Amino acid sequence: MIDVGDTAPDFAAPAVTGERADELALFRLVEAHDAVALCFAPADFVPTCTAEFAAVRDAGWHDRDDLAVVALTGDSLYAGFAYADRFDLPFPVVSDFHGGVAESYDLLADSWEGHSDIPRRATVVVGGDWTVRFAEATADALDRPAPSPVQNATAALRELGVDVDRPRVNYDGPW
Repeated sequence: MIDVGDTAPDFAAPAVTGERADELALFRLVEAHDAVALCFAPADFVPTCTAEFAAVRDAGWHDRDDLAVVALTGDSLYAGFAYADRFDLPFPVVSDFHGGVAESYDLLADSWEGHSDIPRRATVVVGGDWTVRFAEATADALDRPAPSPVQNATAALRELGVDVDRPRVNYDGPW
């Protein structure tokens, strides 16, 4: 896994943004914000990952000028459209279908639920200077850590001057 203090790798990948497919380029987000929260998941509709994404949505992380939030999953854009629509995700959902972005962050799962070349469940915070300020992954995507990686990322964001609410992760929601 990428370490705190490392320089974050740049990437460009297809993403669901609202009702369109776009290419999301990390450098544009880093240039425009004080921090970028990258939330990795092996696939769309994984209940524990969805609980975290919904908690970030409900905490309002996406609705700020100083922070960008990006979900990255191992599913296709088509699945991403259904996923973003079903759970009203207001931030981009990147299709890391072959795991290239996850691999550049050393977050590629050896295998999960019979799949390979997909992201591990993780949260990474990148500062405006491209430095990784926080990185945490779970051993298994279905783990229910308390606090969760997105909750633990709150302190790193606040250290960067991004005063966000700590997400409340409800693993037992309608996922």
